[in-house]
Amino acid sequence: MTKTGLIPATAALTALLGACDRGPAPPEKTVQQLMAQEVQPTADIYWKSVQYISDETGEHDIFPKTDEEWARVKAAATRLGEHGALLQTPGYAEGRGEDWIQFSKSLVEVSNLAEQAAAEKSTDKVFEVGGTIYQVCSGCHQVYPPAAG
Repeated sequence: MTKTGLIPATAALTALLGACDRGPAPPEKTVQQLMAQEVQPTADIYWKSVQYISDETGEHDIFPKTDEEWARVKAAATRLGEHGALLQTPGYAEGRGEDWIQFSKSLVEVSNLAEQAAAEKSTDKVFEVGGTIYQVCSGCHQVYPPAAG
């Protein structure tokens, strides 16, 4: 390599190493934004996929009927797990306690169960796991109220 080729290469390496010293980039969204724009709507897709409703018009069983509908439920479960993993990253976990990490890991674990329930096309399991997802979310919100994010 010539001296003229060495200077740009050295400058590029220096810039790259300098970026490493800054640590991870901050998340694109705040916790509140992530929860409101991503986690809650995704959980709602899962929760609303299987329902037993009794109203003035009678009793109604709501559940996925096509492969496409089941795939949507499974995709929501997968996204919940991805959100749980994201919540464990330094940008979201920094300044929070170990319980934050445990809640996030629990979301990942229950999302795996949710994926399996959807893959099996089991309305009973989807309904049951939906309750567990709700418990994980509610437990976290007790310690980290949404407004405090």
